[in-house]
Amino acid sequence: MSLSALSRRSLLSVAAGSLAASVPTTFAFAQRKADMPVSVEELMKPDALGDLVLGKADAPCTIIEYASMTCGHCAHFHNTVFPTLKTKYIETGKLRFVMREFPLDTLAAAASMLARCAGGDKTIPLIEVLFAKQEDWAFVRTNAVPELFKIAKQAGFTQESFDKCLTDQALLDKISQGRERASKQFGVDATPTFFINGKKLQDGPSIEAFDKAIAEAVKS
Repeated sequence: MSLSALSRRSLLSVAAGSLAASVPTTFAFAQRKADMPVSVEELMKPDALGDLVLGKADAPCTIIEYASMTCGHCAHFHNTVFPTLKTKYIETGKLRFVMREFPLDTLAAAASMLARCAGGDKTIPLIEVLFAKQEDWAFVRTNAVPELFKIAKQAGFTQESFDKCLTDQALLDKISQGRERASKQFGVDATPTFFINGKKLQDGPSIEAFDKAIAEAVKS
């Protein structure tokens, strides 16, 4: 099923607890010519939902990350590399970091929706907690929804607001639009994918790779 085909009915099944994380619904990728250049101007434009941003607007370097909440490599980056990146570059005014959703399965879409529904200064902290506790909810063999709800409650969700969020078709459509845009226009076909001042990071997302890419981006 493509993400664009995901409907309120699909997310209702998540809210009702009928989705088993061990049998995820995956999303097809749109095709894009490998040699098609990425327009930096288009890349820097926010998605329909608006970007999740950390750092100063006038920072000399901008990193855009496309991530899926059920992606183990994404969790590894956020749990082990991002804290250093944040301390070394974001908090010192050298880096603006943009997070964008690229869900790989239905459960990832649900988690992204919850993060957006948390709103305001709760969204990014909830993303961080979801990544930190990913194994508790994303890879369980039984129904994942109760575990996801336990985490959501820490951000102030009630059962009513939790279910309401997961049946918000307009929100799901915007996440879908952002994902399709990333795939078609920027060639995103895996997570995590990083663009540093418009240039795709080719190496693995280690702090050493970011040190090198940020230095080159600022120099140019």
